[in-house]
Amino acid sequence: MKEFWNDRYSKVEFAYGKEPNVFFKTEFDKLENGKVLLPADGEGRNSVYAATRGWSSYACDLSEEGNAKAEELALEHKVEIDYKVGDFGALKYEEHFFDAIALIYAHFPSDKKKDYHKKVDKYLKIGGTIIFEAFGENHLHYNGINPNVGGPKDINMLYSEEEIKDYFPNYEIVKLEEVETDLHEGQFHSGKGSVVRFVGNKLR
Repeated sequence: MKEFWNDRYSKVEFAYGKEPNVFFKTEFDKLENGKVLLPADGEGRNSVYAATRGWSSYACDLSEEGNAKAEELALEHKVEIDYKVGDFGALKYEEHFFDAIALIYAHFPSDKKKDYHKKVDKYLKIGGTIIFEAFGENHLHYNGINPNVGGPKDINMLYSEEEIKDYFPNYEIVKLEEVETDLHEGQFHSGKGSVVRFVGNKLR
């Protein structure tokens, strides 16, 4: 997977554009400033946006090429981000450290999904917020019609509402739904798809 992402992010163009994900921006702008973590943030479009909003912004990804593009984007916006390269399962952050964690198209391998989401919960403060958007199980239909919309072709890497409830049982659910949406995020998220969206506040 690392080679796949390094190849995708090695091009001059930003694979998913330079603008933050629309759902992330909408929900993130409602929060008070603090520290935010963005796992699997690729070329940094969301972590850089968070930094422009005055947050202490932390990101990670498998890809060194993604890191280089993220640093380029941060320099363009005259902000700093703390970006680590590595597998999320191997990286270490302080427990109960972050005020928000955003998982935006963080499609982890199916055999690691549950453990990685437990790590997300461990790193978030009580009272903190998770913002989540990723392709849902219904997305395979849309990907079959239009491959340019992107997303995994393995249904086990996609998400369901019930799966999110299972991963985050100790959260107040502010929003949880699978919806059809039109994506306009660079070359590889272009077209109609089905996404799961979740906003939750950690209760304990």
